[in-house]
Amino acid sequence: MKVRLIVLLTTVLYASGAFAQDCRTTAALAYDDARAKNYDAAYEPLMQVKKDCPDYSLATFQYLERILKYKIDKAPEGEKEKFINELIDVYKERLELYPSKTKKGDVYSDIALLKFDNKLGTTEEKWEAFDKAYTEDKKNFTSPKGLYAYFDLMVNMQDAGDRDLQDVFNIYDRVMSKIEEEEINEANLLNSLLEKQEKGEELSSKEKRTIKIAEQRLNNFNAVKNAVNTKLGVRADCENLIPIYSKEFDARKEDVSWLKNVNARLSGKDCTEDPLFIKVSEALHKLEPSAASAYSLGQLSEADGNNAKALEYYNEAAQLEKEPAEKAKIYYRIASNYQNKGSFSQARSFYRKALKAKPSMGRAYLKIAEMYAKSANNCGSTAFEKRAVYWLAADYAARAGRVDPSLSTHARKTVAAYNGRAPQKADVFQEGKKAGEAISVGCWIGETVRIPQL
Repeated sequence: MKVRLIVLLTTVLYASGAFAQDCRTTAALAYDDARAKNYDAAYEPLMQVKKDCPDYSLATFQYLERILKYKIDKAPEGEKEKFINELIDVYKERLELYPSKTKKGDVYSDIALLKFDNKLGTTEEKWEAFDKAYTEDKKNFTSPKGLYAYFDLMVNMQDAGDRDLQDVFNIYDRVMSKIEEEEINEANLLNSLLEKQEKGEELSSKEKRTIKIAEQRLNNFNAVKNAVNTKLGVRADCENLIPIYSKEFDARKEDVSWLKNVNARLSGKDCTEDPLFIKVSEALHKLEPSAASAYSLGQLSEADGNNAKALEYYNEAAQLEKEPAEKAKIYYRIASNYQNKGSFSQARSFYRKALKAKPSMGRAYLKIAEMYAKSANNCGSTAFEKRAVYWLAADYAARAGRVDPSLSTHARKTVAAYNGRAPQKADVFQEGKKAGEAISVGCWIGETVRIPQL
C-alpha cells in the first residue's frame, strides 16, 4: 500500500512539474508574439495558459486585454460578441486573481464601456454596469467617456419614461462632482510643474509627458462637461424646475435633504428671482444653517443691493463649506464683489483662495490678470516698469487657459492683447535689459515678473 502511494505521489508531482513547464514554455512563446503585436498567433496559446494556469503571471491578462481588443476591432459584426465576452471574462478573472494590482473601478468601467460601445444589453443593464463602477470604486472610476455614458444612459431611460427627472438630476450631480474632483487632481499636478517651469528650472522628459497628459485629460473632462450640460438641456431650465418643486414645497418644507437639493438646483440655474427660491433658502437656513443656505441668502441680499449683508452670508458659507469646488465658487463670488468695488488687493486674496480650493478655476486667473492690467499705470515709477505689468498680466492669463481648456481661446487672445501693451524688443534694448531679467512690480501687486524672450 505504501509503495502504491509513493508511486502515485511521484506521478502526480512529475505531472505537475511537466504541467508547470508546459505553461512556462507556452506563455513565454505567446508573450513574445504579443510583444511583437503578432496577436493572432498569441491568441489561442494565451487563452490556453489562462485556462490551465491562470495564476502563472499577471502578464497573461495584460497581453490578453490587448489581443482581445484587437480581435474585437477586426472581427465581423456577427463575431464580435464572442471576443467581447472573453475580454469581460479576462477583466473579471484578473480582478479575482490579482486584486492588489487591479483597480476595481477601472475594471468595472472597462466592462461597462465594452457593453456601451457595442450596444450589448438593455439600457438599464448598461447603466447598471456603470453604476457598479461608481458605487463600488468611485475613486478609480475616472474615465471621461465612462462618466458621460453613465449620465447619457440615465437621460435615455428618463426619456423612455423609466426614470424620474429627479433621477437625472441625481446622476448629473454625481458626474459633475466627480469631474470637478478629477479636474482638481489634474490641475494640482499641472500647476506644480508649470511653477517649476516658470522659475526657469529644467523639466525631465517624464515631467514634460506628465504636463501633456494632464492638459489632455483636462481637455477631455471639459468636453464631457459640455456634453453633459448639452444633454441635460432644457430639463434643468427654471420653467421646468419651479413648477415641479413648487407643488412639493408645502409637503416637504421640513425635509432638509429635499430643501438642500432644491436649493442647489435653483441656485445653480440662477432661478433666484422666483419667490420659491426665497422660501426654500429661508426654510433651509432655519432648519439647518449650511453653506448652501448661507450662500443662497447672500445671493438674495446681493440682488436687493445689500452688498455688506451679502458678504456676511458669503463668508459664513465659505466657513461652512467642505467641498473644495463649492468653496471655490463662494470665494470667487466674494472676490468679484470686492473687485467690483475696486478693492483689488482683497479681491486677489479671495481669488487665490478660490484657486487653492480649485486649481482648475481658470477664470480666477483671468480676473487677477484683468486687475493687474487695470493697475498698470499706477504700479511703476517709469513708463517701462508700468508697461512691464502687462507681462505679469499675460502670465496669469496664459495660466488660465492651461488649467481650464474651455478658456484657451479667450486666454490666448487676452495674452496677445496684454503682450501688445507690454514693452517690445526695442524698448527692452533701450532700457539696457535682457530676457530673463526680473522686474519688481510695486504698489498693491507686489510681485516679480521676468522679461520674456522677445
